[in-house]
Order: sequence, then C-alpha cells, then structure tokens
Amino acid sequence: MNQPLLYKSDQPLKLESGVELPGIEIAYHTYGTFNPLKNNVVWICHALTANSDAEEWWPGVVGEGCIFNTTDFFIVCANVLGSCYGTTGPASINPKTGKAWYLDFPAITTRDLVSAHELLRVHLGIQQIHTVTGGSIGAHQAMEWAMFRPQLFQHLIVIAAGAFYTPWGVAFNESQRLALEADISFRNQAGDAGQAGLLAARSIALLSYRNHAIYNKTQADDPEKTSDFKASSYQRYQGLKLVKRFNAHAYYVLLNTLDSHNVGRGRGGPERALAAVKAKTLVIGISSDYLFPVEEQQFLANHINHAVYAEIDSLYGHDGFLVEAAKLSTTIRNFYNNLNN
Repeated sequence: MNQPLLYKSDQPLKLESGVELPGIEIAYHTYGTFNPLKNNVVWICHALTANSDAEEWWPGVVGEGCIFNTTDFFIVCANVLGSCYGTTGPASINPKTGKAWYLDFPAITTRDLVSAHELLRVHLGIQQIHTVTGGSIGAHQAMEWAMFRPQLFQHLIVIAAGAFYTPWGVAFNESQRLALEADISFRNQAGDAGQAGLLAARSIALLSYRNHAIYNKTQADDPEKTSDFKASSYQRYQGLKLVKRFNAHAYYVLLNTLDSHNVGRGRGGPERALAAVKAKTLVIGISSDYLFPVEEQQFLANHINHAVYAEIDSLYGHDGFLVEAAKLSTTIRNFYNNLNN
C-alpha cells in the first residue's frame, strides 16, 4: 500500500451513541487534481477490511484509463473510523489514558463513519462531490452521507448493499463474533490478541462473500481424496492473510458497525429516508450475491427518486463488486452516458 496522508482533528467527535472521541486521526489517499471548478471529486468509501488506497484494492475501476480515471477526477478515499490502517481505532492511543483503546473503544455506527468523512471533506475544502460510491459497508456510508448532506452530491452509486443490515447478515456477524470471543487471547489488551479467532471469523465471512457455485467451480477436488481438501486449504489461507494484515479488535468493532446500518433509524423508516436522496442514483446488484440478495438493491432503486437499477451477472457472489471490474465499469459508464444523452 502507498503511504496515506494523515489528517489530525483536535475537535471532539460526538458519536451517535452520545460518547465523544477526544480527537481523531484520518488516513486517506487522493489521486488526480481538482479541475478549475472543483466539481470533479469522486469519493470512494471502502469495504470492511480495505484501506484508503482505492487504486490498490479496486484495480480496473480506479486508476489511469479506468472508469474513475485519475486524469479526469480528483479521487478521495478515507480509511474508516475503527479500522487499523491509520484512522483512529481500537489500536490507537486514547489521549485520556495514554494507552491503546483495544476493547475499550466505543461502539461506532455507519453514521459515525460519515461524520469522520465530513471532517475530512471540510479540511480538504470540498464543496461539491461529483460521485460518492462504494460496495457493501462502503455503500452504506455513501447512502448515509447522501441523506445527511443531500445537496452535496451530484451522483450516488450504491453497489451490493441494502437499506438496512438484515437478520441474515447479523447472524453471519454474530457467528464471527463468537469465533473471536472463543479465542482466549481475544480479551488481552494487546495488538496481537485474538488472532486464532480472527482466522476462524474470516473463514465464516468468506462463506457469505462467495457461494455454492463458485466454491464448487474453483475448489473442485480429486474425488479419490479423503482429506486435505482444496476448500479447507483455501479457508485457512484466506484467514491467515487477514491475520497478517488486520487487527482482531478493529474487526470486532467494524462487525458491530455493520449491524448498526439502518437508513430508516430516526427518519420514519427506510422508505421515507431514501426519498430524501437528491443525487442521481445508480444501484447495482450482483446476481449471485448471498449476503445482499438483489431484492435489497431493487428495494433501494424503488424508493430513491428516479434511481436506476442495474444487475451484474457474476458467479462470485458478494465479492463480485471487487472481482468484476470490467462489468462494473461498463455499467457505471452506461449510467453516466445515459444521463448526458
């Protein structure tokens, strides 16, 4: 990952819970430059365990010659509150105690992630955003922001997400939390706590990110085997990859943040909340998404005024928004082109 920029805010950040963080740091990346009118900003909100280097984790979508072209747009991606890639989170120092927060880090919601984005936006002097977008929890942020500041955004692109996190999603997250809590080291106030639990949690998460069809295609094995299966190795490999790059306490906090997502909370329900969006909106579903079935994206498109719904055919399930760069780019390009015709 290219080294991020760092914004330090000394002003307290009041969370949705009423708790105040005494000050926060936000790690972020920018690509490209403002045009003279400063109306070419694309703000990308990243998914659960990603970082602020969108060009790294979204190849084929962000970069020179891509749909979010770094020669045309000024692109911003900020690491979310609660993460472990430079923005204030459980591994950060609590200035009131001089020690890392770890499990004492307060609960944060999707709206709190947006509040942190707002601080950075003001710091960068951005008054208008051409497009805000993201997939999964990134899309949750984009939606919340488009409701919080409806006049700020010209376009909203929501990918593989819903108006609220369903009981199905919460059940997957609770299974992951149980895995973390079953690791006796998870309660340690240490940076390397809970690694075995994190490995197991990631294995559970993968089952929601992919699906039956893609596992049967990519992990097909020798029918003569009785052990040492490819699918088993794959689960361990992916779990270990996350353990090497992420923090168990941050993962736990962000799972809870996912569960908090409900655009209708305090707004009279999701239908009324979605009607407040003013941006020209594209909602993209993925045909085989096991975690956020396409009915959830169709609901969004039906309740955001004049929204366009598009569906990508993919075997890759929820991870299709990361894998299907060409199909995603074509869909977004068609959306922009149709608006201009």
